[in-house]
Parts: sequence; C-alpha cells; structure tokens
Amino acid sequence: MTLFDAAYHYPADLFRLLVDTIPLLCPSKADVLTFFRGAGVPPEIFADFEARVAIDREGVSKYEMVRVTLERLNNGDALLAARREVIKRVVEFDHFATLWPNDQPKAQAGVANIQRLVGVKDTWTRIRQHQTDDERRRAAERRGRAEAVTQRQRELSTIYGELCALFDDRNAQRRGRALEQVLNRMFAAYDILVSNAFTVKSASTGGIVEQIDGAIELDSHLYLVEMKWWKTPLGGNELAPHLLRVNGHAEARGIFIAYPGYTESAIQTCRDMLVRGAVVALTGLDEFVRILEVGADLVAFLRAKVRAAQLNRTPWVDVPIP
Repeated sequence: MTLFDAAYHYPADLFRLLVDTIPLLCPSKADVLTFFRGAGVPPEIFADFEARVAIDREGVSKYEMVRVTLERLNNGDALLAARREVIKRVVEFDHFATLWPNDQPKAQAGVANIQRLVGVKDTWTRIRQHQTDDERRRAAERRGRAEAVTQRQRELSTIYGELCALFDDRNAQRRGRALEQVLNRMFAAYDILVSNAFTVKSASTGGIVEQIDGAIELDSHLYLVEMKWWKTPLGGNELAPHLLRVNGHAEARGIFIAYPGYTESAIQTCRDMLVRGAVVALTGLDEFVRILEVGADLVAFLRAKVRAAQLNRTPWVDVPIP
C-alpha cells in the first residue's frame, strides 16, 4: 500500500474505521484472532485476548479485541509489515456473504469507506512523492549546472594560465602550436563547436592544397580561423592567404587572431573584402587574454566583432571587455 510506504502508523480516521469494520468481517472472536494471526501480527500482541477467549468468551468483545490489538500494533516501526497486511486484507475483503446477515451492509460500507480513505491518502502520497521526486530532480539539475559552471571555471582558469605562460616562450614554432591548442580549448569551453587544424588535399594529386589553422561554428555560420603570433603588427600581405582561403569556401567566413595587432594596410585589405560581400573579423590575442582574465563572454565578444564587420564594414573594432 502506497499509504504505508510513506506513513508508519495508522492515522486517527483510518484507525477508527478499522476498529468499526474488522469486527464485522469476523463473525466470531476466534475469527478475530485468526484475522490478526493471518496478517502476521506477532502472537504476543494478542496472546492475552487468546487466553481470555479460551477462559471467558463472553467477557470480552470483538471491538475491544480489535481496538486494543490495533493500538499495540500501531506502536513500533518493526510492526510496519503487519500494519500493511491488516489494511490489505480489509480493502481486498469481498466475502460478505459469509458474514452475519445484519452485519453485511455495515461491513460493505465500512470496507468501502476504508478503500476510499486509503485511496485518497494514497493519491496525496503519490502527489507528494511526485513533488518530492521533482524537487530531487530539479535539485540534481541545479547541482549538475553548478558543477558544470565550476568545471568550466576551472578549465578557463587553466587555459588562462597556459595562455599567459606562452608570452615567456621564445620558441616561435612551439609557441604557435601551443597557441592553436589553447585557443581551441577556449572555444570548446564556451560551447563553440571547433574543428582543429586540418589540410585540404587535391582530389587529383593528393597533394596538400592549403593548411587551415581551424574552424568554428557560431550562430550556424562556419568561420575559418587563422592565428598568428609575430614580432610586429600583421600587414595586408600576411592576411592575404587567409582571405583567399575564406573566398575559396562557399558560405564560409573568416576570423583572424593576431598578436601584436594589425597595420592599417591589413585593416584596409579586410575592409575591401567586406565591400565585396565577404565577412571577415579581426581580433587581437590580447582581447582573448582579457576575456579569460575577467571571465567575459567569448560568444558575445565574437558576435559584436562579426556585427561590426557586417553592418559597418569595419573589420577591426574595439569591443568593450569589462
């Protein structure tokens, strides 16, 4: 019974109905003892009544036997199984024809009342259980989100430390490879779909046609990403190969990440591309460092860069980072 999965003891209204109904279901005092014995009630709980019935059958009533036995049964968690079985036997009782004729209507009414009461209480128990399950589920979801946020913060903190450490690495080739890996992990930490560096080969010769640092997907658009770390700001000639790659891929757009920045000629070269319909956004590595430093939103930052490129034909714009 669901009711007794949640409550260990008979509520007062149910107790009264059981006291009024069980004697009607038991034509004799011996039947009362048999009822409780069959429900698994420990013999010692009703042993005194068994002795009294054997000595003075008329000196004890069925109602007293039921009331006192149920009072004893209603104490102690160890008797839960017997309490459940008593309820089960009452609500499933259907042998009314075996009862005293005058008791049959009252017994049927008593069983029906107990069935309704248990049904209502079970319904509320199920509702409360459902609410409890929902609360547990929501709490688990909140914990999951909190753990995900904590894990992401730890990952971003690690990425920030690794990115800052690259500024002390004087090996340009090693630093370049590490930069690609660190930034790709940063994109992934912000739930931006990433494709690592890959090559495009000729279908006829199998030779490498172009090398692409990587690609990301932002707002359902594909962006080819190029990363450069030079001693001086990048000029138009350094950007040209990447711009050609963007032009060579249908529906593709371009994002350039550079340190220590861009010359005016590079910015003008990208501006000319925007005029011709391409979408190219220029970003600085120092901006990515700042985003990690203050915990800013990388996705919002990139959207602002792309919006400026599309609407204002401005490939390079300072996006405020808190």
